[in-house]
Order: sequence, then structure tokens, then C-alpha cells
Amino acid sequence: MTESNASVVQLKDLRFAWRADRPPVLDIAELHIARGERVFIRGASGSGKSTLLALLAGVATPQAGEVRVLDRVVSRLSGPARDHFRADHIGFIFQMFNLLPYLSVQDNVTLPCRFSRQRRERAQGNSGSLEQEAQRLLQHLGLAHPELLHRAVTELSVGQQQRVAAARALIGAPQILIADEPTSALDSDRRAAFVRLLFQECDASGATLIFVSHDRQLEPLFGRHIELAEINRAAAATEGAAA
Repeated sequence: MTESNASVVQLKDLRFAWRADRPPVLDIAELHIARGERVFIRGASGSGKSTLLALLAGVATPQAGEVRVLDRVVSRLSGPARDHFRADHIGFIFQMFNLLPYLSVQDNVTLPCRFSRQRRERAQGNSGSLEQEAQRLLQHLGLAHPELLHRAVTELSVGQQQRVAAARALIGAPQILIADEPTSALDSDRRAAFVRLLFQECDASGATLIFVSHDRQLEPLFGRHIELAEINRAAAATEGAAA
């Protein structure tokens, strides 16, 4: 496998349950995601999509198996080491955005660079300063009005907050961008436009995009589609028990 298409995500014999006395939520024999891929992972509500993303980001760890991200076995790292790894290498767009209401738009966008020297240096190298890079990203994502920069995020519309959350995830050129149902509050035209903007930024930085949604209308935009139920043996076991 060459450097250009090397796997940035590898799962092997992964099993995860929220409680030891409950059946697993995820049971995945194997999953590989290559560098630079745009991957759409689809699953119904409650199918384990957000849990899978938490494992990839090192927020949770499996009871069994291996989670390897960027050639690091994240599942074996200590909690603080996982936090540092995530801050340096992963941008995350949360379903509910998770913006900090007491920070301005610009300060929300630059926040990841407070926790990662690598992302801070990449952002400064790209635009000269964190503030200029935040403004570039916001402008590219359709928030070009200078007066918005110092507003509280609570004053923005849902669509504007979504784009602020995307700019925050993208700043500092993380190698992996994870998006958890980020378009659920938008209409179909705005969803497609937003996804294309993410593609442009990922192309510019070479990032791998892992996009999770239940919305089939977005699937054609992506180069690869994964149906979570087809790779998750826990889902098949649950369906079998129900039958």
C-alpha cells in the first residue's frame, strides 16, 4: 500500500458495549478507510453511528479489538494521550455543533488551536495568524461579513452556527475530519451545498472526510458508501433475536 492511499483508519475485531452486562452496540470484524477518501456512513437512529465516531476519535475505547488511526493504536493510548492525539489530528463537527456560547464566532473557530501546537502552527503558516485563518475559513463557508466575527454564536441562525462549527473543525488542517449528522437542521439544497464546501476544504488540505448520516439524499455526493448494519455484526445479532 502506497503512501498516497495508505489507510488512515483501521478497525480489527472491534467490540464495544456501554455496559458489561449488555449486548455489544458494535461488533465489526474489519474496516479500512484510505487517506483522502470521502466516506459516507449511513445508519438508522440508534444503530451505533455516533458510538463508532467516538471510538475513532478516542473519546471511547473498545472492550476488544483494535482501533488504529494514522498508524497509532488509539485504543491502547492513555486518556490524556488520546486527548492530545485528537486535538492534533482530528477535526470534529458535532450534530449539535457544541459551540461555546460565551465565546465570539472568531474565538470559537480558533479554539482548537489553543489545545494543539501543531494545528496552531499550520493555521498560522497558512494565513499568517489564527484570526486571518479563521476569517478565511468563515468566508469560504459563506460567513463573509466582518461584523459577525465578534458576535456571540447564540446570535446566529442554525445554518450560520453550523458553518462556524465546520470552520472550527477545519482550522489547522487536521488530517481527519469527522462529521456527525452535521446537516440535520438544513433543507436539502443547503445540505448539498454545505457538503460540497467541506469537500473543497478537505481537498485543499488533503484531509480524509468521514461523514455519518441517515440521509440517503447525500450519498451520491460521496465516493464511498458504508451501510453500518452491513459491517456491524451486533446489528445482525439484534435483528436475529428480534425475529
